[in-house]
Amino acid sequence: QVQLVESGGGLVQPGGSLRLSCATSGFDLDEFAIGWFRRVPGFERTGLACRDYRDGREYIADFVKGRFTISRGNDKTVYLQMDNLKPEDTGVYFCAMGRPDWLGSPWEYDNWGQGTQVTVSS
Repeated sequence: QVQLVESGGGLVQPGGSLRLSCATSGFDLDEFAIGWFRRVPGFERTGLACRDYRDGREYIADFVKGRFTISRGNDKTVYLQMDNLKPEDTGVYFCAMGRPDWLGSPWEYDNWGQGTQVTVSS
């Protein structure tokens, strides 16, 4: 059974950092892509940082370049390191798996975690 479980969200001050974790199970991570997405009220999910582990392609949204990094641990966990956080980074963060043609599109991912809340506020 495919499972993705996010953790690591919370309240952080502007300029601070958080590392989100996406624990994966039930599939071979080398055969799929993992994407991190954010949802804010009234808007559709937005792709932030995505990596296709089949071929190494990576997508980083322009508005998080230099601040967010996607990486993979040895234990089938995929991380999203977020630095220099801004209030506009507030939202629910999801990881998802799939075989997308366009890495940044949420519509091309098949399985999603439950999400973790990130709030950036002083």
